[in-house]
Amino acid sequence: MTAHPPVAAHRARGRSRGAVTSFAAVLVLVPGAALTGCAQQRDSDVYTVMNSSTDETYHRWDAEAMARCGKQLGVTIEQQSVPAAQVMTKALRMASSKSLPDIVQFDASEMPTFAEAGGLVDLRTLGLSTDDVPEGIVDFGSYKGTYYGAARSVNTLALFYNKDILDEAGVRVPTTWEELRRTAKQLTQGKRYGLALSAGGAEDGVFQFTPFMWSNGGDETDLDSPQVVGALDFWKALLQDGSLSKSTVNWTQADVNDQFMAGNAAMMINGPWQVETLNTKKSLHWEIARIPVPEAGADSVGPLGGAVLTVPRTGDAEREKTAGRIVACLAGEKEQLTYALNSWMVPANEKAAAEWRTQVPELDALADQVAAARSRTAKLGAGWSGVSLALQSAFQSALTGQSSEAALQRAQRRATSGN
Repeated sequence: MTAHPPVAAHRARGRSRGAVTSFAAVLVLVPGAALTGCAQQRDSDVYTVMNSSTDETYHRWDAEAMARCGKQLGVTIEQQSVPAAQVMTKALRMASSKSLPDIVQFDASEMPTFAEAGGLVDLRTLGLSTDDVPEGIVDFGSYKGTYYGAARSVNTLALFYNKDILDEAGVRVPTTWEELRRTAKQLTQGKRYGLALSAGGAEDGVFQFTPFMWSNGGDETDLDSPQVVGALDFWKALLQDGSLSKSTVNWTQADVNDQFMAGNAAMMINGPWQVETLNTKKSLHWEIARIPVPEAGADSVGPLGGAVLTVPRTGDAEREKTAGRIVACLAGEKEQLTYALNSWMVPANEKAAAEWRTQVPELDALADQVAAARSRTAKLGAGWSGVSLALQSAFQSALTGQSSEAALQRAQRRATSGN
């Protein structure tokens, strides 16, 4: 069944929107160890939120939410939106000039860099609770065990499939790797591939690889382990079967969606940010399921994507407290549900997610996938970017001829040495 939102949604991104700035870059931009900035005079009743909602629809949704929270708290909340790839750089420059906004919405994979430089306030000290937030989503907004970022909604990946194609072929939705390989091969006919996914040399490909790596017991701290090699070998097997296009090494997640919509793929790995685009093609009857696992009964562990609201350390304790109350409102159960229904994402709050399931039951598998999902930066923090770059190179090598083991041994050396 094609899903239809209660409010028109616009495409969002489920991956890191830019390379994570290194701590060395922080030190170049910001002299000294800490990032603080409150030298300029501010209106005591006006608070600023910097985010990446440059899209008109998202900007409007955020403005409406900020107006509701501002009215509730008795303050004015202004929105400053910049392109996603510029949020980190702009925040660092504003810190150096002591002009930080009261709240910054970072991509969760970038947040640890700012936290590592001492630039964020522990949200728990501002009264924010994580009682109704799954552990994986708490980790998503944390750095070294400290909770710096509150997510309003999160996303992850799922298996999208063309219901008509599977029904016509008389096959069931695959749940294991063996079933996925067999089904993908069976559905590959003519110009149509059985499966589409992104293995491109960018964060898209790494985002899509993590469900296979993690569900197979692999770990980002040991890239050349048998479990990670096995996951990449599975991708290679799909390619060797002809079930994946050779162009998969160049495709972004948007390219994957285009192929699926054009009927060139019977199934795809993708995220909820594609839903609005999928719904523009009325003849396309799609459904979703959890990503297949190596063995029946194993957990399907995908990556969490999305952004978190943070309170920069400005040196003004009273403003930081009010900023914390604003974050608590924007990330509260009611506002989370509204935002998630607009954007197709899954609420971070468990109670809001339960209500979300009742309103969009056709996306229920996403909520199941989110419940077991992991943060990419939970173990490595700002070090994730080095691992990501190493994996990107490994995909390009392994899927064009090199053995998975050799490609991942090189990736491990690169991730460890930084070269």
